[in-house]
Amino acid sequence: MINPFRYVYGPVYSWRLGKSLGVDPLSDEKKICNMNCNYCQLGNTAQLFNERKEFVPVSDLIEEIGRIPSFFADYITFSGRGEPTLAKNLGEMIRAVKKVRREKVAVITNSSLLHLKDVQDDLMQADFVLAKLDAVNQEMFNCIDGVCGIDYALLLTGLGEFRARYKGKFALQMMLVKDNIEHLHELSALADLLRPNEIQLNTPIRPSGQPPLSREQVQKAKESFKGTHVITCYDVPAEKTVPFDESATVARHGNYRKSRYTY
Repeated sequence: MINPFRYVYGPVYSWRLGKSLGVDPLSDEKKICNMNCNYCQLGNTAQLFNERKEFVPVSDLIEEIGRIPSFFADYITFSGRGEPTLAKNLGEMIRAVKKVRREKVAVITNSSLLHLKDVQDDLMQADFVLAKLDAVNQEMFNCIDGVCGIDYALLLTGLGEFRARYKGKFALQMMLVKDNIEHLHELSALADLLRPNEIQLNTPIRPSGQPPLSREQVQKAKESFKGTHVITCYDVPAEKTVPFDESATVARHGNYRKSRYTY
């Protein structure tokens, strides 16, 4: 009998990445994160966790991904049920995946650990890093991202240090909600300093604790970002995909089939 998938999920269609095959380097049971974002489609973080450790053996991940046909996706994406950089063996996982797969590798991160050199070193292995920036000060950071003990200034420093080292494709992802939509000028100024290859403007279109902003609001927000390629969650028509395990995909990706808007 073939074991069920515990760490590989999807594919899903991503407006940022195309056809994406997900890899969860953390858990097959619960959310493991150092933030409790008020818009998270996975719900509340029961217990904030901010220590890097090995959660999933690399051999288990490679065994699972070996069951997926070659050229199955545009990207193999490290994300899942929590913050992927909490996995201490993330770099080893990325290298192992690249040895057996031809797809490009992406990592979606909340940026909280980018000040750590070992995290930066791990992410150097990826082809595409999508780093979150939702706030312009500590108060807004605490409000939107539900942090406990994470210093906003240190997060910005980490983003700058990582950007200076990283040679792959780098995107800033911003989740637009009622608490930051009036601060686009400040967010744009920060983006100018970080020089991303792409800015990704999102809003909670999947069911969560926050309502989404309208298509018109998000499209207007694009006007605040000049000189950089900007893409929004409303720009790319959705394409249907059939995950090989629906429940595992919803557990890590949110209930994407119940999005409140076409995206």
